[in-house]
Amino acid sequence: MPLAEIEQAFLKRKPAFMPYLPVGYPTLPGSIDAIEALAKNGADLIEVGIPFSDPLADGPVIQQATQTALANGVTLGHVLEGVAELRRRGVGIPLILMGYYNPIFRRGLTAFRDSAQKAGADGLIIPDLPPEESDELTAALGGSLPLIRMLAPTTSPRRLERISRQAEGFLYLVSVTGVTGTRKKVSAGLPDFLARVRAAAPKGLPLCVGFGIASPEQAAEVGRIAEGVIVGSACVRAVGAASDPARAAAEFAAAFRAALDGA
Repeated sequence: MPLAEIEQAFLKRKPAFMPYLPVGYPTLPGSIDAIEALAKNGADLIEVGIPFSDPLADGPVIQQATQTALANGVTLGHVLEGVAELRRRGVGIPLILMGYYNPIFRRGLTAFRDSAQKAGADGLIIPDLPPEESDELTAALGGSLPLIRMLAPTTSPRRLERISRQAEGFLYLVSVTGVTGTRKKVSAGLPDFLARVRAAAPKGLPLCVGFGIASPEQAAEVGRIAEGVIVGSACVRAVGAASDPARAAAEFAAAFRAALDGA
């Protein structure tokens, strides 16, 4: 079961390393090769990006990458086929689909659920779907795919408690206000934010921190206080700038894994 696979990932290695890469960037085959390389060189889970034309939570690096993927003709169908191809290649770690609600809604919620399950996806993150509007999707998923919830430093205590109670798999903590993108340093308020979430979340639920982590050193700093570290823009930049995306992905994953192991 997908939820069990996610839970096992956090038990096998702490802190867990979760890079992000959109399918279709820098090319469709290149992205699949790079995601495979991430999986086989240190990633414990991977956010598999679904390109979308209006990625409101993302900064310029990921926006440019998803626009490139769309220009390459990549659709939700290509993303799901990419997940299936990764499973055929022997990638066994959890693959979490990360994308916006519109393509999923247009496909049809039950049709999406069935195709995502068939492909081998393990979970779903939708940054533009607030919990107050997620009941229809949650009902359609029927527990077959965990819907990963997100929390921000600005989340009110009452809402934080409600979202934490709904959590499946892990909680995605946005470390800073604003969009994705690398930052020069880790937010000084992060330890307090994690403490507030731990007080409200079910005991033992992994807390994963994303947005703004730019280097292995920053990842290690976050990994000392969180169960998982999510790295998006830095991974996209490293892979996209390389003549050999798969090799760049392998080196990127190995460097972050080494730093997290040292943490």
